[in-house]
Amino acid sequence: MADRITLPGVNVVREGRTEPFLGSHPAGSRSAVHWAGIALERYTVPAVFVPRHEHPEHFLSVVLSGTVKYEINTNGQNLRFTSQPGTIFLLPRGTVDQNNWTGPTERLVVAIHPRLLTNALDETHRTDLELTERWDLIDEHISALLKEMAADLDDGSPAGSIYGESLANALGVYLLKRYAVRRFIPVAYKGGLPGYRLKRVLDYIAASLEENISLAQLSAIAGMSPHYFSELFKQSTGRTPHTYVLLQRIERAKQRLCDPKSSIIDAGLDAGFENPSHFARVFRRLVGTTPSKFRAEHTIQRGFC
Repeated sequence: MADRITLPGVNVVREGRTEPFLGSHPAGSRSAVHWAGIALERYTVPAVFVPRHEHPEHFLSVVLSGTVKYEINTNGQNLRFTSQPGTIFLLPRGTVDQNNWTGPTERLVVAIHPRLLTNALDETHRTDLELTERWDLIDEHISALLKEMAADLDDGSPAGSIYGESLANALGVYLLKRYAVRRFIPVAYKGGLPGYRLKRVLDYIAASLEENISLAQLSAIAGMSPHYFSELFKQSTGRTPHTYVLLQRIERAKQRLCDPKSSIIDAGLDAGFENPSHFARVFRRLVGTTPSKFRAEHTIQRGFC
């Protein structure tokens, strides 16, 4: 498995200098430290002119709000469109353009390292994975994946990096299926993980719940690509890797809450949650009650659970 790839944010190259896409990275953007091979940022901007720039990574942009006219200059062409919620740019690395937006918009922008595509499907050993250039594209599946990534960041990534990386992997596979220059059809896998590989992965998860478990780590332990691993893991367990990890964290927290020597704060931290409020929010959503009420309800006359 290739080394973990990290992107500092969504950057472009202008006049030989690498700099943030719109001059500065937005406050609160955390994707670069959470996910491998992909960075996502949210921008709310007024009417704006974006000077000529080159994209060093594959680039995606989806408009969340703003129905405005915009003009693109690329490859010697002037393209004029009107944005709407769901308008997408899909640009392969190396694309050079400038654009002018006549009104305010809210957008999600994404940089995708080329190795995210090759790593997602590395059992194919293909190196010709290039994307087509698409302007003014509407694709509800891409929009849904990007919005879910943003929601995971906003929620504090309760499963750790694994959910965002699972979404990134799904995005990469989808882009290759729909928008690759050379048509690609991923292999359909059946039968689940071999027993010894599944045990190796489950043992690692159980021993590492307090750490930030990544999809790349789990697929490396299984000895296969993230896409291959995710498909077979779900067949074996009935759950996606990120759902399994999150539920195991909740079960670990329940065990700690049943220990009178463990505080509620310690129960959450030992299970891998970042802070008490984060732990309480996720616990209530999945269990249906707060950690303190769970402890009270499971306390019996002589002690705990």
